[in-house]
Amino acid sequence: MTKGKKRKVLLSLSLALTSFVAFNGVSNASAAVPVKEERVALENKLEVEQARTSIETLQDWKKWTNDHAYSLTSIQPEAIGQQKIPSNKFDDLEMLKPLLYDKRIVFLGESSHGAAEFNLVKTRLIQFLHQEMGYNVLAFESGMGNAMNAQGQIDKQSAQQTMKDAIFGVWWTKETLPLFEYTKKTQNTDKPLTLAGFDIQLQGAFTNGDWLQNSSLAKQLSEVEEQLFDWSNGKDLKGYQKVKPNIIEVYKQVKSQVQLKEKELKAAFPSEPHIIKLMERTLADRIRLVDEYVELSIQTNIDIEQYNFDSYIKSLEWRDQAMMENLLWLAEEIYPTEKFIVWAHNDHIRKAQSEVMGSPYAVKMMGECLPDSYKKYSYVLGLHMASGETASNIREPMTVLPPIKGSIEDILSSTKKPYTFIDLRNRQNERGNSWMFEPRLSYRWGTMEESFVPRDQYDGILLIDRVKKPNYIQ
Repeated sequence: MTKGKKRKVLLSLSLALTSFVAFNGVSNASAAVPVKEERVALENKLEVEQARTSIETLQDWKKWTNDHAYSLTSIQPEAIGQQKIPSNKFDDLEMLKPLLYDKRIVFLGESSHGAAEFNLVKTRLIQFLHQEMGYNVLAFESGMGNAMNAQGQIDKQSAQQTMKDAIFGVWWTKETLPLFEYTKKTQNTDKPLTLAGFDIQLQGAFTNGDWLQNSSLAKQLSEVEEQLFDWSNGKDLKGYQKVKPNIIEVYKQVKSQVQLKEKELKAAFPSEPHIIKLMERTLADRIRLVDEYVELSIQTNIDIEQYNFDSYIKSLEWRDQAMMENLLWLAEEIYPTEKFIVWAHNDHIRKAQSEVMGSPYAVKMMGECLPDSYKKYSYVLGLHMASGETASNIREPMTVLPPIKGSIEDILSSTKKPYTFIDLRNRQNERGNSWMFEPRLSYRWGTMEESFVPRDQYDGILLIDRVKKPNYIQ
């Protein structure tokens, strides 16, 4: 700073001090003019508080993160014996208890559906949340009816079959299987972990219809389920609009039988005490999907060929609004006294997805649509990765790009630990953590660059230093 600039700054400070003294009614005029010693001190202070360079700032952020982040000792699911898992196995997760003690919903995200380590660590987190903190409902970004079917027959079939019935194929992996083995073992305890789904998307047939005791209607139900999948992936909008009324009528007929076949439904799904309400809700969702969402899907298939993505964006918003409504319905109507764990992609659970710059899905999604009363009592944990190999939704391998300098992955990976957790929610903006409060670059799926304010999106972040493609189960 030149001498001339220093004099101007000091003059401004002198004027500010004069105003301050006058405002507070101090009569001693000499207090308004700094003496020589004070002036020297002010000059020194101004020189000390010069702006940091970007390199210095990044160093400060990494130092602060190293001082405040937590390191998990393991991401491997705990072994399940006849008794519950010893509590000391979760000592490295104890820091979560004060963060979550008043939270009803814990959202577990992931930047990719295709990372083995995400499946492993989420399974272990669910074991901890269920056993140590009383979170008894596990709700997936998967079909409500499919999870209902899996829960209803969980005691009748293998853990692997339950997994395949309950969730989308992107999570049919050897790394996810221990979760369903754990869930199955809890069913005969006084604190079972209950499976649920909140998605409205098609995920294959959610029931075989045997409980209808009407082979003709059951066959019609099976046929329209198959037809819907074909229509959704096609481009014949006019053709679909012609058959839509008939498809809706089949679902209405099936729905009309639910109350009448209560005994048969309870016999077919003995481990799902809420089968009547869940079946009615699933069928009502199917009718909504047939009436609105399938047309959006067909229009999307048509428009994308012309590089028009308006219909696609509308379909995303429609789906996430429906998922949010289903999650609230489960929380209020089916499990009003239970605490929830939600398994979904980061995009769906972020608190302000529409503000993510560079995202192909910068629209209001489920997490952003939640009422404030739910956001207050929820904790959103985003999972990210710094290196390795992930997979697309069709199981194709993709190399995770190196962290961008100053990105979320770069800052958190500076701990040099394999599994780094940082809480964002309970922080005030200060010199070392200002990165949380301003836009930071990050990777979606390990390959797609985006930018967002971390604290506006997540309550916490868990970084896995290195990931690999899952071991898929056919």
